[in-house]
Amino acid sequence: MSGDVGLFGPDSVTWKLHREPILMLGGLRSLYLQALHPRAVAGVAQNSGYRNDPWGRLTRTSNYVGTVIFGSTDEVRRAADRLRRLHAGMTATDPRTGEQFRIDEPDLLRWVHVAEVESFLTTAVRAGVRLTPDEVDGYYTEQLRSAELVGLDPATVPSTAAEVEAYFAAIRPELELTRDGAEAAMFLTVPPVPEHWGGLPLRLGLTLGPARWAYLGVVSTAIGLLPAWARKIYGGLGWPTTDLAAGLSVRGLRALISGVLAALPEQYQMAPLHRAALERAGLA
Repeated sequence: MSGDVGLFGPDSVTWKLHREPILMLGGLRSLYLQALHPRAVAGVAQNSGYRNDPWGRLTRTSNYVGTVIFGSTDEVRRAADRLRRLHAGMTATDPRTGEQFRIDEPDLLRWVHVAEVESFLTTAVRAGVRLTPDEVDGYYTEQLRSAELVGLDPATVPSTAAEVEAYFAAIRPELELTRDGAEAAMFLTVPPVPEHWGGLPLRLGLTLGPARWAYLGVVSTAIGLLPAWARKIYGGLGWPTTDLAAGLSVRGLRALISGVLAALPEQYQMAPLHRAALERAGLA
């Protein structure tokens, strides 16, 4: 529908943030963070085909997030309906207690939501995106709409930076690195390489060539952007120097990505969902 800008729109902090390609790194950071919740990562391990189809799952997740941010109202509704139906039929077993649980429990949905939006925001700010304190809180408040889509009561979801900080402080005693979490983190760090991507042969270059080393650099930046307490759970160090190095790295990556995109033909400089949203808003 012409003029339908979906949940947010061009004047939102959400659009300002998510037009930044560096948020792909924020998505990776959020996966490392999410893996520290024993039940959340057990639910993924026992229900997801990420080991057999990691790139397909990554694409589907990315498409869902992009649809929620930039899709029309109908596109968002249909994507959210599909996700809720999928989650409604899934259960998992807590490997520590043997207890069976639904993966759409509010506590788990809340953890995934907060880990994701905080990762997006932190990555963008550390990369040099300028936001005022009011805009930071505005982003969290706007993202209550995303939380509601997956079945959460917005009143139970942190909606400001202070509330997010308090939420992390409260949940930290529940977090630990389980076997599922360690395997998921290792999988993120050294993923299998597809034979082809978009018709291009990839395996040799990404397995042995410089692209593999480049990816490891991206991974180390994502891990370095984690809160110090999360890095310690992974067995790393919470030193300020790690934060400094990660900050310099993510700023460099943002500049590099911007330069590469600027050199591409115009049709490849922006995600199709973003371009379509701008066209509906009369801005492209």
